[in-house]
Amino acid sequence: MRRELRNLDSGYRMLDTRSAASCKWACKRRISSYEHRESRIKNRASGFTITEVVIASALLIIALVPILKALTRTHATGSIIERRSRSLTLAQGKLDDIKARSIYDYDASFEEDDTALDGSYLCTVTDSVITADLLRQITVSVGFDLSGDTVLDADEIEVTLATLVARRW
Repeated sequence: MRRELRNLDSGYRMLDTRSAASCKWACKRRISSYEHRESRIKNRASGFTITEVVIASALLIIALVPILKALTRTHATGSIIERRSRSLTLAQGKLDDIKARSIYDYDASFEEDDTALDGSYLCTVTDSVITADLLRQITVSVGFDLSGDTVLDADEIEVTLATLVARRW
């Protein structure tokens, strides 16, 4: 009977040992689960979820599209202003040249069609008599040749300047 008790006692001890080991293992598991949860929270805090990335990308696209449209319009407007300014400068220069030539040779014709001035800028000069032998109207039209056909079309004219030239004696 003692032997049975001893076996029984050792069985309980084994059971206690197993349960203690089981408890240690379970506690370790709980601790490691807690540490794992904490590390997941830390990792989540250090990165972004896919949802956050998608929403941020959508907001950026929504904001960038109007900005890019505005920049495109601004660039196009800047190009138009640059062409008009250059056309005005060239037209004034051409008109001054004609006025200077008219001092010495008033009777000469100043008519020109699609004369190249600077790069793709073209000039058309019309000369019409207002009063016989005394007054002439000179009209200078300058524009940028967008089509590249070396002809200044009506939609390509940027600037038109007109002046009256009188005979000087």
